[in-house]
Amino acid sequence: MSPRPPPLGAIPPHVVAAGDYEALARERLDDAAWAYLDGAAADERTAAANRAAFARLDLQTRVLRDLRGGHTRCRLMGLDLPHPMLLAPVAHQGLFHPDAEAATALAAGVMQTPMILSTLSTLGVEAVAAQAAGPLWFQLYAQPRWEDSLRLIRRAEDAGCQALVLTVDAPVAGVRNREQRAGFAVPPSLAPEDLRDCAPLPASVAGTDPVFDRLMAAAPRWEHVEALRRATALPVLIKGLTHPDDARLALEAGMDGVIVSNHGGRTLDGLPASLDLLPAIVQAVGGRVPVLLDGGIRRGSDVYKALTLGADAVLLGRCWVYALAAAGALGVAHVIRLLQEELALTMALCGCREVSGARPAHGPASV
Repeated sequence: MSPRPPPLGAIPPHVVAAGDYEALARERLDDAAWAYLDGAAADERTAAANRAAFARLDLQTRVLRDLRGGHTRCRLMGLDLPHPMLLAPVAHQGLFHPDAEAATALAAGVMQTPMILSTLSTLGVEAVAAQAAGPLWFQLYAQPRWEDSLRLIRRAEDAGCQALVLTVDAPVAGVRNREQRAGFAVPPSLAPEDLRDCAPLPASVAGTDPVFDRLMAAAPRWEHVEALRRATALPVLIKGLTHPDDARLALEAGMDGVIVSNHGGRTLDGLPASLDLLPAIVQAVGGRVPVLLDGGIRRGSDVYKALTLGADAVLLGRCWVYALAAAGALGVAHVIRLLQEELALTMALCGCREVSGARPAHGPASV
């Protein structure tokens, strides 16, 4: 196999949209890393549905409105942000760029965009926090031993993380056929730094079910969510909700925010698009805590569509990871800027002065 091109030193003039980075990323990643980044579970129908949901939702313009003083700013979880976008937690970023999460943190800080650091980060939380000039949140996968989860929480607190994001929709890995075909495995040199001292899952026992008796036996339950809430003074959001009843249970467990997400289609194939799931969860939450949306966003107009359906903010995923692979921190910052500019233009053409006003009266005609 011929060597892959190095990351770009400058943004080519033809890169004018977030999607333009996808082909550049493909050139710079081997087949295994590409399968991990671009692939999803099974037949990848849910990943495709995430994008299709935005494509079929139309916008409605409003004209001749006074939009002087308009802006994309918002307030979220006590933070005043320049736009309603966060960088979703993405594992193993060392697969995509040699600077890994440090590059992402640098870009996020420049753009004052909250970055959610994955438990499966190539770099430790302390190293990433040292590069973070903007808001840094920590995403937690609950560990088989409670003391390991607690130690991760304390490290995140001590590093200056401003919120915790508990991911609950991947107690077992999805059926990642594309990764299997490509022979993907995380290289030992890129093993998650923050998990080096954590206990692994218990070994399989002959005569027991490997899913229910091993993986699910160690998976978190609602009582663990409540224990996590008691263990920290930081705001805690729960990520991976697709059902309104689970949103209600999250509120009962004391969660400070909910994130509607089907894990980018990477766990269970056949789930509806996150955007289609959003309205029912917004209704169930009833404005008591912020509702964020994750999955399928590639344009600023996608951000706007999510806002019109009740999201308070959105998480960006693959779109900025393509840019990280292609151009490092420069690419990540560029994608954030592109989407913010597109969001502002969409708001202006739809007659919306502020993101808090992006509601059905200003949004998709089908709402």
